[in-house]
Amino acid sequence: MPRYFFDIQDGGPRYDDQGTECATLEDVRKAAMRVLPDIAREQVPQDGDRRTFTVVARDESGNAVYTATLSFAGIWLTRP
Repeated sequence: MPRYFFDIQDGGPRYDDQGTECATLEDVRKAAMRVLPDIAREQVPQDGDRRTFTVVARDESGNAVYTATLSFAGIWLTRP
C-alpha cells in the first residue's frame, strides 16, 4: 500500500517523516481532513484568536498530491 506524508504548516513547517499508508487518493484526502482539527484543537488556545493551519500530503516520491487549510478567527463581541 502506498505511503503518504502529511506536512503541517502553521507558522513554520513540520515535516512528516513517518507517513501513513493510504489505499486511495480519497483516503489521503480524508486523512488530511482529520489531522487539521486535531492540530487546531491543540494550538488555537495557546496562540490567540487568529490561526491558519495547512496540511500538504506528499506521495513517496515527494510530490504534493493534496492540500487543505483550516482557518480559525475568534472575535470578542463584548469586552473581555
